[in-house]
Amino acid sequence: MLFFIAIAILMAACNDDGRTEKPSKETLLKANRQLVKQEKEEIERYIDRHGWEMDETGSGLRYFIFEQGNGEQAEAGKTAVLSYTTRLITGELIYSSAETGLKSFVIGHGGVESGLEESVLHMQVGDSARLIIPSHLAYGLVGDDNKITGRSTLIYEIKLVDLK
Repeated sequence: MLFFIAIAILMAACNDDGRTEKPSKETLLKANRQLVKQEKEEIERYIDRHGWEMDETGSGLRYFIFEQGNGEQAEAGKTAVLSYTTRLITGELIYSSAETGLKSFVIGHGGVESGLEESVLHMQVGDSARLIIPSHLAYGLVGDDNKITGRSTLIYEIKLVDLK
C-alpha cells in the first residue's frame, strides 16, 4: 500500500501542468536591486562602526591605502604578488597568506575576484590597503565552494609585495 502511495506522490510531483507561474524578468531585477541595496547599507554601517574613511569606485569596491609604498605602479599585464588576509564582513577569518602563501595573479587576466583585481590597479609596490569587496565583485551568488558562501561581502587587507 505504501508503495502505491509513494508512486502516486512521485507521479503528482512530476506532473507539471504549467500552472506554476515563473517570476518575470522585472520581478527578478527588482529583487536583485533590493539585495544590492541591502548589502550596500550593511557595508556603510560596517564602515561607520569602524570609523574608516574609504574611497568608493563606480563598481562599488571600497578601499583605503593605509601605508604608502614607493615602488612601481600596478598595471594590466603585470603579475601582482600579494600578502593578504580575507575575512567575512562578520569578522570571521577565511584565508590568509600566512597559511596559504602569497597570492600571485596576472592583472587583467581574471582568475581572482574582480574586486581584488580592480583594487590592485590603485596601488604601487609597498602599498598596504584595506578593501571591502561586495559579493558581486567577489564570489557572487555561489561562493567559492569552500569557506565563502554565496552573497558574501569580503574584507581584505592586502600588501602589494611585488610586480613581475
